[in-house]
This record gives sequence, structure tokens and C-alpha cells, in this order.
Amino acid sequence: MLNKFIASYLSFTKKERNGTILLLIIIICFSIAPFTFPFFIKEKKYDHAAFEKEIASLKIIHTDTGDIAYKRKTYTNKKYASYAGGTDYNTETAGGSLFYFDPNTLDKEGWQKLGVREKTATTILKYIAKGGSFKKAEDLHKIFGLNKNQIEKLLPFVQITNNSKPKDEVKKYDNTVYEKRQITALSVDINEGDSTAYIALPGIGSKLAQRIITFRERLGGFYSTDQIGETFGLPDSVFQKIKPMLRINNALPKQLNINTATMDELKAHPYLRYAIANAIVQYRSQHGNFVSTADLKKIMLVTEALYSKASPYLKAE
Repeated sequence: MLNKFIASYLSFTKKERNGTILLLIIIICFSIAPFTFPFFIKEKKYDHAAFEKEIASLKIIHTDTGDIAYKRKTYTNKKYASYAGGTDYNTETAGGSLFYFDPNTLDKEGWQKLGVREKTATTILKYIAKGGSFKKAEDLHKIFGLNKNQIEKLLPFVQITNNSKPKDEVKKYDNTVYEKRQITALSVDINEGDSTAYIALPGIGSKLAQRIITFRERLGGFYSTDQIGETFGLPDSVFQKIKPMLRINNALPKQLNINTATMDELKAHPYLRYAIANAIVQYRSQHGNFVSTADLKKIMLVTEALYSKASPYLKAE
């Protein structure tokens, strides 16, 4: 019984044996494959001689570049030294005798006696002529053309006597007392003033001035200075500032006849607009002509505030 169990457990079917053999073949192929690569893939050969030749050429170029840079630096230093005075700034110039001097008053011959080249002496005199001055001995460093060794030799002998300007060159100030000009407040008639008059008011520019005039024309004239404050874009702070400067001589605005005015004429008025204009026309067509402007109060849309505001521009004839 046990032998049959072991034989049945360890035995393989034909299909399982074939599969095992195929798996072993695949494993063997993958194991051998790395050893076959040299037969199929040829290794790239490098020419080391050519590589070494390129390295040698780079070394030659580097050496040449260093030589050129050195020559350029040497040439520049020589050229700068020549321009500055025929010698290097690190070398000491010979010649000249030392004596105490004031660089603000010393003439060209004096500078040359100190050993300063003629060209440098001319530069110093031009500097002084253009308003320059030496306030302390160390100001000699400002002068182009004086090398460091020259300046160190000259510094102990510098004696600046007076740095201030002569008294006759001191600017004289006018002590006249001027009377304070009295500025009178502006006054603009809001119905007659043009854009120039409005622009003269504080805080009013060209745009605000034009808006005030446009608003006045659409209304038919102002009847109160308070209406200026209703201008679109005019800040209340600006209006309160200019309000004392506003006046009105003619408070008779242009009036619309509510019995004959067309819809377009009524709605063009800033205080009426389309809704009120339409209500007036509809009421007139249903009830006939208005006896007086007070009849407008019979229209529901016409409030007491609106009536008091718009009535100066309306009439019933």
C-alpha cells in the first residue's frame, strides 16, 4: 500500500516529463549564451595612437596660449607705464628738488621743479582752473600721472594755507523782505462758467470740468449749487472744498412742457429717464393734458423727492 502511494506521488506523466526536459534545455541555453557573445558581437577597437596625438596637440595649444597671455600682459603694463609718465608706477622717478608748496597756488614751473612732468603739471593746473582744489595733502592721489613714489615724496612738503574762497567770491544774498501776496478765493458762476473756469477750482481737472458742463447741458441749466455735487465721478470731498467758491446768478433752467414733449425729449432728461418719461406719456394719453405740474404726483412712480427735484425743469401749458 505504501509502495503504491510513493510510486504514484513520485511518478511523472508523459506531459510532465516533456515539460521538464524543455525547461532544462532553456536553462542550459541561457547559461551558455554569455559565452557565445564574442562570436556574434565584435568588440570596437580604439586607435590609442591617434588619441595620444590629440592629447599632445592640446598641450601645444595650451603652451602657446600661455605665452600669448604673458606677452599681452607684459605689453599692457609697458604701455600703461609709458602713458603714465614713461616709467612703471612701482618704480621711483628721479629728478627735481623738494620744497614746501601749496598745490592750490603752485604754478607750472614750480611743479616741474618738484620733478613733475610738464604734461602732468598742465593737468593739475586745468583741474584747479575748472574749480577743483586740494583740501588736504592726500588729495594728490586724485591727479592722474603722479606715481605712488612721487606722491609719498611730495606729501611731507604740502602746506595748504587756505581752503576757503575769497570774500569777494562769497555769494551775497538779498535780504529784501517781500510782502505776502494775498490770494483771493475763486468764484465761478455754475451756469455761465466754461471749462477753463472750472479747471481753476482745486481738485477739478479737464475731465471733471467737461462732465460738469455736459451734466448742465443735459439738465437745461442749474438752479442750485448743490447740483454740482451730483456730477458723475466728482468726489464729495472735492465738492465740499469747492462749494464755497460756487455761485449762481441765473436760476431759471430750461423747462419741458409735459403736455407736448415727446417720449425721447422726456427720457433724455437726467432726472426723468425712460421709466418716468413713459409713465408721463401713458398718463397723458389716458387722462388728457396735465393741468399743472402738480398732477405728476398722481403717477405712482413720481415720489415727492423726485417731484421737488425735477419740477423746476417742467411746465404744463
